[in-house]
Amino acid sequence: MAAPPGVCLASRHAPRGRRRAGAVWAARRCLGARSGARPLRPLLPRRGMAEPGPGPGGGEGEAGPGDKEEAAPAPKKRRLAAGERYVPPPRKLSTGVSFGAAHFAETSYYFEGGLRKVRPYYFDFRTYCKGRWVGRSLLHVFSTEFRAQPLAYYRAAARAGRLRLNEEPVRDLDIVLKVGTPRGRVPPGLGAPGAVPNNDFLRNTVHRHEPPVTAQPIQILVEDDEVVVVDKPSSLPVHPCGRFRHNTVIFILGKEHDLKELHTIHRLDRMTSGVLMFAKTVEVSKRIDEQVRERQLEKEYVCRVVGEFPEHEVVCEEPILVVSYKVGVCRVDPKGKFCKTIFQRLSYNGKTSVVKCLPRTGRTHQIRVHLQYLGHPIVNDPIYNMEAWGPDRGKGGKIDKTDEELLKALVEEHRSKQSLDILGISEEDLNSNTENKDCDNSSECTKSVQADPINENSCLAKDEKAPERDPKDSERNDVAACPLNSDSNLETLEKNKELGSCENRDGQTGEKSSEEKDPLCLECKITRRDPSPKELVMYLHALRYKGAEFEYCSKMPEWAMEDWEE
Repeated sequence: MAAPPGVCLASRHAPRGRRRAGAVWAARRCLGARSGARPLRPLLPRRGMAEPGPGPGGGEGEAGPGDKEEAAPAPKKRRLAAGERYVPPPRKLSTGVSFGAAHFAETSYYFEGGLRKVRPYYFDFRTYCKGRWVGRSLLHVFSTEFRAQPLAYYRAAARAGRLRLNEEPVRDLDIVLKVGTPRGRVPPGLGAPGAVPNNDFLRNTVHRHEPPVTAQPIQILVEDDEVVVVDKPSSLPVHPCGRFRHNTVIFILGKEHDLKELHTIHRLDRMTSGVLMFAKTVEVSKRIDEQVRERQLEKEYVCRVVGEFPEHEVVCEEPILVVSYKVGVCRVDPKGKFCKTIFQRLSYNGKTSVVKCLPRTGRTHQIRVHLQYLGHPIVNDPIYNMEAWGPDRGKGGKIDKTDEELLKALVEEHRSKQSLDILGISEEDLNSNTENKDCDNSSECTKSVQADPINENSCLAKDEKAPERDPKDSERNDVAACPLNSDSNLETLEKNKELGSCENRDGQTGEKSSEEKDPLCLECKITRRDPSPKELVMYLHALRYKGAEFEYCSKMPEWAMEDWEE
């Protein structure tokens, strides 16, 4: 079928290196585009802008002509004062994405029923004690800020040696968290200038289960010396977040395509497919990020919506407010952030319409929320085309529910369909919204955090530059809870921990093996319904990503063809 007017089917970027085989169509020129597009120019510092200096620890800058390389003096060990605990120094981080061979080898994939699955594996969540935790007991911190599990879990985890404080096993949850290394005594070279003194260091070992994603492969559209451009399948998060780690674009590219140290330039929602771009170096990332800040990038999406969309161009400028970061729900609200999306119908088959979407801002779920507001939600949107929004499904912003009632209705609708994984959440995530009743000291359990604060493990994504908290730091996130049955047999724990999550530890794909069960992990005892491959596809696709001197496009998805019928 001929492409609709204005729809791009190929890339016009002039490559500097090789292109991957199997994506020959990606080398063709865009329709109507000039040939010989120039490569991106280096970003020059603005007048008055300082040159980039050394990174944390002073080790990332290049040496000048007259500079001499000197080995950093070894930090002197000092004696600990009475009652003082030794705190491990912070690790030095590279400027790139800090995922390497050791991370990729944590577990392996297997394919079953059209799904990519990750074998369960052991994982350490690590964090330094936050300022608000100082002076509070571990019991208090777990009971008020990590309520996804009952305190029985943390007690059993401590008995099993899974909780460690400053690399020493925690035996008593009543231990009070302290400030570690006093100010002014941070050993040289172990932190950025003016670094905050190290507080207690906490490690929590969990048995981790990841939801399945589509088995559809990630297609590499373009790879050269500067960028990697892929066609992301629906259901895959871009980077580790929430319950996802190995079932993410970053990990799959690293494990299966040997593409490492990639820098996220923009992101796509987990359920959105299409063009996704990564930079290979910090310099390229900064260069394109400058275009993002200057609003020089153009994004074009295509989707299939309910009903007959108007033939004329439609512009929606309704502000959008985030209702829940944890569940991932937004709505139109006057108190929200300004948004603008331009819509243009491409075809109509008598039941549904294919619509081109041009977002002029990059808010979370912007296209999906605006289409819902216009009364034409995406056909299979697992959030914004649900009965929970009421008989009008949110058209015109009419909901007739409080935010709490809306969230509860959405969760209950998916729970009844056994499809919570589609939302990227689990029953354990929902349990964190309830008070922890298992507390020996009621006076310590009176304080609690909000039911749904900005969740640091959320997979919400704006189609913008990476968020303030770099996803590469996900392995250092707050301590997370692993479902646990306190009545489980603890004697077999160490044996299972040594065996790891699966027999195949080389990070390669293979047949499903009989993984060892973790006696402390509730997930190991639960049989969940797998989503069907069809449920993991949403009809929203990023078709084109265009900068000042580059343009990348993917093929039109099958469901967007004019003669397509479901």
